[in-house]
Amino acid sequence: MTAAIEQKFRERPVHRAARICTMVVVLALFFWSATVVQPNAAHTGGWKVAKGILLGLIHPDAALLFNFTQQGVAYLMLETVCIAFLGTLVGAVLAIPFAFLSAANIVSKPVAFFGRLAVMAVRTVPPIIYGLMFIRVTGPGPFAGLLTMSLCSIGMLSKMYAEAIEELDGRILESLDAAGCGTFAKIRYGILPQLIPGFLSVIIYRFDMNLRDAAVLGLVGAGGIGAPLLFAMNAYRWNQVGAILIWLVVVVIALEYISSKVRVRLVRG
Repeated sequence: MTAAIEQKFRERPVHRAARICTMVVVLALFFWSATVVQPNAAHTGGWKVAKGILLGLIHPDAALLFNFTQQGVAYLMLETVCIAFLGTLVGAVLAIPFAFLSAANIVSKPVAFFGRLAVMAVRTVPPIIYGLMFIRVTGPGPFAGLLTMSLCSIGMLSKMYAEAIEELDGRILESLDAAGCGTFAKIRYGILPQLIPGFLSVIIYRFDMNLRDAAVLGLVGAGGIGAPLLFAMNAYRWNQVGAILIWLVVVVIALEYISSKVRVRLVRG
């Protein structure tokens, strides 16, 4: 048995030429990309900024770190979490019809193609561009961040939803149909139990991403912790920068731990 396996392994196609060509192309792209890297760009002022941020993390502003008023970091961090949570929730609901329109096993192939094309178009624009657009429409504030997170969530969640729908086990639906179940019974007992765990897992993962994006959106005025961080860095108040970064790191780590536990429970049942 072992000898037969070894014989088959020796007789396998090697494709050395294709591997060599692929390696050459990858190395060429690597060296070509490395030409734009300028190690000397980090001048003396840049190293001072890096040193200031490090010292701010070691000696944060205690008054700002433990300020629980509306001007404190805790409140702004809570605002960031709320923007990410509500944006994920709204996007998760609005992504459902786009997902069904993009699933090839639910609609015809031309409809699924245009559905995926629309979702792809939404996903091509970076969140910060959406943030700048919505700030022009609604003005600066958390509502612009909420709209941005919702639209960005629709792009990703629709794609992941559609893949989950296309992986539905049709045999379950056939057995329910043979048992005389109606449409609502098939949806209740055949479709939803297959889709809900995957949907929830993807939603939680998207919430993790939105939490980080919401912090960045504050830099352009879309609410949250980003704007105070930008103001503190521009004013070279490194102890305030350290206090803000500590809150951000603690909250992200805590939510990442909780979401990973929830995703594991969803996957394992």
